[in-house]
Amino acid sequence: MTAYDGPIVDAHHHFWEPRLGFQPWLRPEAAIPFRYGDYSSIKRDYLPPDLLADAAEFDIVGTVTMETEWLEDDPVGEMVYMEGIVERYGLPTACVAHAVLQDEGVEEVLAELASHELVRAVRQKPGQAASAGESQGHTSLLSDPDWQRGFAALAGVGLDFELQTAWWQFDEAIALFERHPDIAVTINHTGLPSDRTPDGLAGWRRAVGSIAALPHVNLKISGIGVPGMAWTSANQRHVVEFAAEAFGPERIMFASNFPVDSLTATYAEIYGGFVEITDGWSRVDQEAAFARNAVRVYRLPEGILEK
Repeated sequence: MTAYDGPIVDAHHHFWEPRLGFQPWLRPEAAIPFRYGDYSSIKRDYLPPDLLADAAEFDIVGTVTMETEWLEDDPVGEMVYMEGIVERYGLPTACVAHAVLQDEGVEEVLAELASHELVRAVRQKPGQAASAGESQGHTSLLSDPDWQRGFAALAGVGLDFELQTAWWQFDEAIALFERHPDIAVTINHTGLPSDRTPDGLAGWRRAVGSIAALPHVNLKISGIGVPGMAWTSANQRHVVEFAAEAFGPERIMFASNFPVDSLTATYAEIYGGFVEITDGWSRVDQEAAFARNAVRVYRLPEGILEK
């Protein structure tokens, strides 16, 4: 049992060029409410050379790029753009696209997305109550019949779903996902455990434990920065270890969420923290969480782990 020094698949990050104008929230004048506060420093080009420079201490062998809230009326355009990024730089290895699942005709959009070789899944944020205390009686798109029909259509085109919502909406998610065991789901950002009070962590643990009971659901350990709190293994260990215990080492993936999480820590601090936290894990479990699970979930070439 030693510190992990093997290959890494970064299972969640973004590539973008805000100057092109495709992400309204990244335009110079934009200032949306953001969980990390002021995000002006990430309104800059972020491409494979930038990620590899940030991750220079680590053996990055593959990456999965996440949709970037591209113009909603052009979801396929983002994937065409990503294909161009691959042609220029050789990364990403796979992509998660965006689709508006409640739209009429979404089936055709999903079919077109699935025809692109890089696409493995779709993410559409379903929304959430502002806090756990305000979630009573609050429903999100997860409970909307039109949205649910779009979600069900993923099965027909062989695409997975990526869920980004706070843990206090997980009851809605569980009710939906139980009805669709044929659609693999990956939870983004560890269920957003931003409330680190004892009550907040207790609620997050209950929610994560409940959704982990669904065998077709995976979890990305990422996006766990907290404004004003240093990203250290001491501050994050309890979150990482509980998530790993709930899902088991075979259903978790470490990821950077860069450049977004550069607002809370450096790449070396985040992945160095993961390495430190997992120092006592078996080599098999380390390899699973850092790389092999992402290869399986995102259907990446096995050979990338042998480079």
